[in-house]
Amino acid sequence: MMNSSTQKNWYVVTGGPSTGKTTVIDLLQKQGYITTIEHARHYIDTIRNEGHSVEEIRNNKRKFQLGVLDMQIEQEASIKTKDIVFLDRAIPDALAYYQFLKLDYDEKLIKAIKETSYKKIFILDRLPFTKDYARTENEEDQKKIHQLIIDVYKDLGFPMVFVPVLPPLERVKYILDNV
Repeated sequence: MMNSSTQKNWYVVTGGPSTGKTTVIDLLQKQGYITTIEHARHYIDTIRNEGHSVEEIRNNKRKFQLGVLDMQIEQEASIKTKDIVFLDRAIPDALAYYQFLKLDYDEKLIKAIKETSYKKIFILDRLPFTKDYARTENEEDQKKIHQLIIDVYKDLGFPMVFVPVLPPLERVKYILDNV
């Protein structure tokens, strides 16, 4: 299913909620790498600024997933193929969330998945679960989503590297050593 016609220098940093993705991405950016933002949080922040609560936003699951997917597709379309980029989640993560929420796949998602291409997927091992304003999941959900993400990337045939729980800078070094 992987689109190998255009080889990209893109690396995905992913895992379930509360695995340290944003911390790792921020550190990679500070070291001069091109990075992307996580769209679920960005989408929530955007809609919250329009006066909606997180609960309201997250309750319309399909609208939420499509909003995040649109942002992800737009972002990936804007990245130069040759650039080395570290993505905070990627389009296939949406498959895992659709499965978790028991939503039927949208045509837009299926089409987007067929066009994805990543050099390597870095799966961050789970950290102790922490709740914050944007998260509606609990620790049980975290474990399920984490496994679904692993399964999705494995099924799509992308090479994966599991990043152990280490202090943040050591995790970044681990990732860079495995690029």
